[in-house]
Amino acid sequence: MESIKVLFIGDIVGKPGRAIIKNYLKDICQEYSIQLVVANCENAAGGMSITPEIANELFSYGIHVLTTGNHIFNNRNSIQLLETNANFLRPANFPDGVPGTGFATLTIHNVTITVINLIGRIGMEPVDCPFIKFNTIYETIQSTSDLIFIDFHAEATSEKKAFGWFVDGKATAVCGTHTHVQTADECILPGGTAYITDVGMTGPFDSVIGMDKDSSIHNFIYHTRIKFKVANDDPKLNAVVITCNNVNKAVNIQRIIKSYEISTTNP
Repeated sequence: MESIKVLFIGDIVGKPGRAIIKNYLKDICQEYSIQLVVANCENAAGGMSITPEIANELFSYGIHVLTTGNHIFNNRNSIQLLETNANFLRPANFPDGVPGTGFATLTIHNVTITVINLIGRIGMEPVDCPFIKFNTIYETIQSTSDLIFIDFHAEATSEKKAFGWFVDGKATAVCGTHTHVQTADECILPGGTAYITDVGMTGPFDSVIGMDKDSSIHNFIYHTRIKFKVANDDPKLNAVVITCNNVNKAVNIQRIIKSYEISTTNP
């Protein structure tokens, strides 16, 4: 199998995050010789949801698979796209009967790649067990998938770490999302699985994890829950590049942090 490089982009937040993808994704892919682009998009519309229009916009910029998380149904219009686009994912361990699918399989350069979207349970909504759900999916794809990439959308570092060890040697990569803060613990586990606890955020960093500072501070002090607004300033891309040379094995994982000058007005 030829070397495959996958770009995994951390949670895209609001218009600043989308503007980075629109203006710079093509250059990033050329710089790092990327063959597959995966991005978490659940915060792309106003910081708390995703719409079919915005998802299709992100696909048009060159993203192959969009993953989501706990905010996927904040905008009910997302159901339309979940039911019609197999590369627009919601967490696979949502209960049976939820619209959409939690994994997608693509062929890139004659390599079959499966992307799985899972969500954690600690500090999150009560959903089915992500560990057991992975095993169920793995049984159906292991004989046909050369590479397996997982977006593990979770709050707790301990749950993400445990999941990484659980799938080591089975998955090609586990990329944590949700906290919007990139961690510096990227590694290749002994079984050949690339791991990072959180890829981070693609959006405005002069903020509280993407949201306007004043409204965030107000809510922490007064608990009156005024509506969050997406911030605008200091847009950055957070991502990882994962290189795979052997069947279902990663050989390198590289963190990326890039700053850009972008003028936007949210949401």
